[in-house]
Amino acid sequence: MSDMTDTGGPVLAADGTPLKRSLARALRRQKMRALLLIAPLLLFILVSFILPIGDMLYRSIENGIVVKTLPRSVEALAEWDPNTGELPPESVYAAMAADMKDAAAEKTHTKVGTRLNYENPGIASIFRKTGRKAKKFDLEAGGPWKEQLIELNEGWGDAEVWRTIKTYSPATTSGYFLNAVDMRVGPDGAESRPESEQIYMKLLKRTLWMSLLITFSCIVLAYPVAWILANLPTRKANLLMILVLLPFWTSLLVRTSAWKILLQQQGVINDILVYIGLVPDDARLVIINNQFGTIVAMTHILLPFMILPMYSVMQTIPPTYLRAAKSLGATDWTAFWRVYFPQTIPGIGAGSILVFILAIGYYITPALVGGTKGTFISNQIAFHISSSLNWGLASALGAILLAVVLVLYWAYDKIVGIDNVKLG
Repeated sequence: MSDMTDTGGPVLAADGTPLKRSLARALRRQKMRALLLIAPLLLFILVSFILPIGDMLYRSIENGIVVKTLPRSVEALAEWDPNTGELPPESVYAAMAADMKDAAAEKTHTKVGTRLNYENPGIASIFRKTGRKAKKFDLEAGGPWKEQLIELNEGWGDAEVWRTIKTYSPATTSGYFLNAVDMRVGPDGAESRPESEQIYMKLLKRTLWMSLLITFSCIVLAYPVAWILANLPTRKANLLMILVLLPFWTSLLVRTSAWKILLQQQGVINDILVYIGLVPDDARLVIINNQFGTIVAMTHILLPFMILPMYSVMQTIPPTYLRAAKSLGATDWTAFWRVYFPQTIPGIGAGSILVFILAIGYYITPALVGGTKGTFISNQIAFHISSSLNWGLASALGAILLAVVLVLYWAYDKIVGIDNVKLG
């Protein structure tokens, strides 16, 4: 579009400015107005979603406390080779004595001890006991520090302790991620942990497998319920929908506790089975504190999240399609499988994604009814955040769980197509 008239002059707007410039100004105003309208939402997403994820990813590699608390020791240890199996020289012990004196004065020695204790249990007590005496160290007249520190705590005479300090002295570390996949930083790099210490990969596999079982159970149970709701008269369907939504009005803790009462060996389900003679009283079923209890409780809790997307999609399917298929000679099963079911796949896909992602991150229900065999990896994340305070490992586990969900989401998009997922 030309901004010149037939006479060679520019096309002007009503206010006398060139039309092209006036249109560009109006477009900028529209964009700014739209940006201001969505600014609160963008700010909310930034504060509640992007920043926490960024902080989690940072904590999973951050390791500045060692070099910050023990700067002299880290510098002195740079010349020491841990592979020789010999203790560091006197200069390293002197540097440690100076660092411990400063750290004890600032009360940071316990923090670095706790950090190193994650990698080598027992180091925390070495730093704690040494810190009690470190304030009285005479750095000018004292020495030799090697004998004094070993006499103060025999842990300073263990080369493995010094190897741990040197290994985890950089400001960033891959140690948390290695621990999260049952590995560790060894003398020659990454190495597998002993079989008895490998727990996280087993938990991750269990989490994925049980989440898939829960999703499949929800599909099997939700499909007939959604079909009934979609084919009933509106008044009856609305009444039954209230029953579907009723669990949302009840506390998650109450629902989980109710299953704990129902599933225990002296609970309602076992009592009924004993009463009708299916199970002997002295051989009651163990259906709690295991994977079965977790699957049952979580299927019940997540079932509405599968019913609602299915129901929304089924409502849009005209019943005339089935009648037309039958009028052309199709049986009830053929009409359902070839005509009706394919149209409900978008609802199944939406419900499956919703249930699976919710299931993979649950930790309250598995903690209450799963025991030691039915817990998820999210329970370990919660443990390290609230109990062991190993936030680095918790962040690494969370990052791995996030990556797994994104990979599965990508695979689902490639196989099924996220554009085919509908909520109604």
